[in-house]
Amino acid sequence: MDRILLIAALTAVIHLTDTLVYAVRLSGVITRRLATAFSLFQLISLLASTANLIQAPLLSSVVERTINTGLQHTGTAGQNLLESPLYYQQLAHLCLDIRMIIFAATLGTVAGVLSTPAFNYIFTRVIFLFEEAGSIPRLILMLLSPYRLARTLHKRPRYGVTFRPSLPARPRNIPMAFLAANTLVIGIWTTGVLSALYAGALLPDYRSTASLLSGVVNGAATILSAMIVDPTAATITDQALRGTRDQRDVRQMVYYLCLTRVLGTILAQALFLPAAVLIKEVALVIAVSNH
Repeated sequence: MDRILLIAALTAVIHLTDTLVYAVRLSGVITRRLATAFSLFQLISLLASTANLIQAPLLSSVVERTINTGLQHTGTAGQNLLESPLYYQQLAHLCLDIRMIIFAATLGTVAGVLSTPAFNYIFTRVIFLFEEAGSIPRLILMLLSPYRLARTLHKRPRYGVTFRPSLPARPRNIPMAFLAANTLVIGIWTTGVLSALYAGALLPDYRSTASLLSGVVNGAATILSAMIVDPTAATITDQALRGTRDQRDVRQMVYYLCLTRVLGTILAQALFLPAAVLIKEVALVIAVSNH
């Protein structure tokens, strides 16, 4: 359980950081320094990358432990692993653990949404401070100075001004297909690797094949994102930078992207088992075709 809690915490950190990238887009529009905003955010995204490096082997070890526990029991009982009632109990426990990890993704996303106004306020000022510093090392030294930090953050964030637009009943000038696609993309990304690992537990003899199929699942989401989500978000952002679109549209887009990201992590709960079964069947087809 301690390992699952650690994985859940790391998952929450990853999704919190991924959610804050929406605020970076807004800060870039506000300051008209979009490239600088994304460049500076790379420092923060290192946190998510580090968490991902630790999370992946931990996730794999949990699945391996489930399979090895079942093998130890069936070895002494003279049973096939997939015929063992004890192994199916282990699978049920693993399923609950993975659902808890997905729930942690939702919590991390919600935390990111709640942090977005304050992060937008701070990050906007850090962009200007970076121009004054001229380099990342000098920026870090300036932020480590209590006086400089207090001067940069001399007043509290104004949440209503910096983030929340005046929202109509439905998104204004924001394509609904764009928001629906983002929900689906986040749902697939959230559960892709987890479903593949669980599929490996369902098909222990070909678990490596099943786990590697996560790239195919996530690839489908990447294609959908590249075709619908990213171009639409980029167009709205560029139009706001050129002044042909109201800046409030970008704020509204960020609001709804945050909302659909939360919905996507919730959708992942529904996608988890069907995706695992699909990956299992595909892995079985690939394995059988090699004989």
